[in-house]
Amino acid sequence: MSLDLNDRRQAWLALSLLEGLGPASRRELLEQVADPVALLDSDLLSLSALGVGARIQHAIVRCQQGDERIQRGIDQSLAWLEQPGCHLLTLDSPLYPALLRQISDPPLVLFVQGNPALLSDPQIAMVGTRHPGPHGASTARAFARSFTENGLTVTSGMALGIDGACHQGALDAHGQTIAVWGTGLANCYPRRHRRLADDIVANGGALVSEQLPQTSPHAGLFPLRNRIISGLSLGTLVVEASLNSGSLITARLAMEQNREVFAMPGSIHNPQARGCHRLLRDGATLVETVQDVLQALRLPLKAALQQTEEPASAVVKHPLWRWLGYDPVTADWLASQADLPIHQVLQGLMELELDGHVRHTPQGYCRTVANPA
Repeated sequence: MSLDLNDRRQAWLALSLLEGLGPASRRELLEQVADPVALLDSDLLSLSALGVGARIQHAIVRCQQGDERIQRGIDQSLAWLEQPGCHLLTLDSPLYPALLRQISDPPLVLFVQGNPALLSDPQIAMVGTRHPGPHGASTARAFARSFTENGLTVTSGMALGIDGACHQGALDAHGQTIAVWGTGLANCYPRRHRRLADDIVANGGALVSEQLPQTSPHAGLFPLRNRIISGLSLGTLVVEASLNSGSLITARLAMEQNREVFAMPGSIHNPQARGCHRLLRDGATLVETVQDVLQALRLPLKAALQQTEEPASAVVKHPLWRWLGYDPVTADWLASQADLPIHQVLQGLMELELDGHVRHTPQGYCRTVANPA
């Protein structure tokens, strides 16, 4: 297929593929010439008059002459778009999400598989470590489920750990969720999330990427992905993150985009909580319940706003209960604290686990996570 720069879709794709331009540079070009068709039709004299640098001028000229790399990228994109449920949103598209358009470096194009209109729905970004602690994934899943039940779309990056748990929590509530990829949408990463990706689309959700459909995983692409996660959303909630977690990049981007940033506190002994603690010291809103987020975003709760006390009938009555918390402890430690023989402690823990009050982790025993609402 030959390059047709008078075709608006091809012009947008070509502009997004120009060599040596980042998202911000492309945005600057469009501020000078708003129409990509007109921009890519400009001659060297016109480009010089606009103050366009020599490197970018030559990139545009190569594109006009038929740059093979750009041609391959456009052909690949158009072939992918012929599949059912596959869409291209350009920066001037009426379906392009308004919140994302407001950031300083919005993607010129978005590839979407699934429901493109969902990108304009009110969203909460949920991110966190790929290696959550005993409660991290279950907490993320429970919060995502509750956000969905209260009318928010959950947006995340479909990575292992917290991201995957958030998407699954939204699906648990029969809700819609958005997964923003750092790869192309024809190249699922991580591969073990292929079924999760299919479930997201099947349930009316969306997969989103600014990368060409066949793009493979590359470390430099994921920070770019993170600005889309935060840019689509009213706020970003970091569930669990270490000090070097990519989730802190997403939180920083959310702050730069003038969006709300939320963080969950964790144990001082948990290295996967230290990133959240740093965010809290830097001014992020502390989150213990879903209500904390909804009230900060000034969104109405579908459920009652007041939190009721746990009914007396739900209180667990067991001699070991007072020694169990949300951080894992060993059976030996419980035996010493409760002054009970180890066999009685193990029997009691088994009873509590069967009743759903306690879970056994590699680090020991802890209470199950309560409803976050």
